[in-house]
Amino acid sequence: MTPSHTVDEAPLKRTHEPIVWSLFGAGGVLSAMFGPMLILVTTILVPLGILLPTGTLSYTRVLAFAQWWPGKIAILAVVALFLYHAMHRLCHSLHDLGFHTGTGAQIVCYGFATVMSGVCAVLLLTF
Repeated sequence: MTPSHTVDEAPLKRTHEPIVWSLFGAGGVLSAMFGPMLILVTTILVPLGILLPTGTLSYTRVLAFAQWWPGKIAILAVVALFLYHAMHRLCHSLHDLGFHTGTGAQIVCYGFATVMSGVCAVLLLTF
């Protein structure tokens, strides 16, 4: 018995979506799990002396962390993943609001995240 319809087997189109979705997912997990904790600890608990002593986040300690290689990698990861997550969400929100901008919005959004991540990397490497 032969099928009554035929299927055109076109070659698969290459896309950048897996890379973008992985950055969006990683940024989403990071912002959901660690974002509120980072805000709570660095803006409320430590300055009030509730969690750690008051001088724990002093300028010299934070500067030493930012000049340490693992600290630079952590700062870059947080900033870059938050940026990619936010820009991906913004790009898709534009589409949901009826602005069908196509690849122009993607280039602007992901380009902004890439440029700002690069600026963060350069600043971390120079200081």
